[in-house]
Amino acid sequence: MYLSPTEEDRLRIFAAAELARRVLERGQRLNAPEAVALIADEMHMAARLGASWTEVRRAGMAAVSVDQVLEGVEELVAEVRVEVLLGDGRRLAVVRDPIGGAAGHGVPPMPEGRLEEAIELSPGRGRRRLTVTNTSARPVRVSSHYPFWRTNARLEFDRNAARGFRLDIPAGSSIRWAPGEAREVDLVALEREEPSGEGE
Repeated sequence: MYLSPTEEDRLRIFAAAELARRVLERGQRLNAPEAVALIADEMHMAARLGASWTEVRRAGMAAVSVDQVLEGVEELVAEVRVEVLLGDGRRLAVVRDPIGGAAGHGVPPMPEGRLEEAIELSPGRGRRRLTVTNTSARPVRVSSHYPFWRTNARLEFDRNAARGFRLDIPAGSSIRWAPGEAREVDLVALEREEPSGEGE
């Protein structure tokens, strides 16, 4: 069986993460490499199960608690970077101060919805709502700032109405359509529309 370098790296992470799980099962605490492997493995698995980029990062933050690592490991593991395969391609997911995230370590995250209440997103720009259907047999994901009229051809919607617009969602997030799923989405105008290429 041929394995690409990426697949070999994934198997190494999985093997190290399984070792970390066995260490925990025996009531022992993790060292730094074991903790990093477990965090990375949980992020890979979340992506494999169809999670969004944000959900992948949350999985990494929730993977290891402070009481599961040896003294000093929390400070030693300041950041974990993992390149994961999402529905819209490979993306780098970075979690900072990842150990203890599930237990409220560090600055607590802002509750869902609070950011939109505190800060108006893209103020003063035109908005519209469209119904979008995934006609593909596979999931389709669209990220926040991708020009919506250029999305996967298997997404069925009024592309003329979407020209010059993107998804009206926070930067770095995305929306996923399951096969055959139809859903309404809100679009917001880009800062500057691209020239249409037509003569005046």
